[in-house]
Amino acid sequence: MYAAVFIDAIVVKVRDGQVSNRAFYAAIEVTLEGRKDVLGLWAGTGGEGAKFWLQMLQDMRNRGMRDVFFVVCDGLTGLPEVVADVWPQARVQTCVIHLIRNSFRIASKRDWDALKKDLKPIYAAPTVGAAEVALDELEDKWGGQYSAMIRLWRTAWEEFTPFLDYDPEIRRVLCSTNAIESLNARYRKAVRA
Repeated sequence: MYAAVFIDAIVVKVRDGQVSNRAFYAAIEVTLEGRKDVLGLWAGTGGEGAKFWLQMLQDMRNRGMRDVFFVVCDGLTGLPEVVADVWPQARVQTCVIHLIRNSFRIASKRDWDALKKDLKPIYAAPTVGAAEVALDELEDKWGGQYSAMIRLWRTAWEEFTPFLDYDPEIRRVLCSTNAIESLNARYRKAVRA
């Protein structure tokens, strides 16, 4: 049983007769004592997909992982359903940094500074209710110009809010996939060498 499992994939070029992109899936667990370990690294074919994650999560369950409290991921479509199939009681937490980054991709660069200030009350809110109020204020201000950004947050809302139920120390651990992004950065560096 684990407190949290961070999952993400990295796509790298692999030479296997010819050069092609392949996804490498990684999982890091945090024990109830707070220790982090790499659970596994799997090579996929093509890009990242929820169907392949289902196989990997089932593999982890078959190796003895009975349950996990949180699965922290990047918001890949279909992933919450896959996690629910494997561990019905687990809560899926979408990485806040991915949501913010995706918000900036939608917005014009000239609005980034103002958006940065207006997004912070959402992810730094003391409660889910306060975050909803902040999102409504964001929609009032930016909804006409960036309706796709508002849709992004509303669509991810159920997977965004679970970390808001906890103290700031726990929030810092659960709010992002930084632990696995750090591992992926090391893989990228090794692949380039």
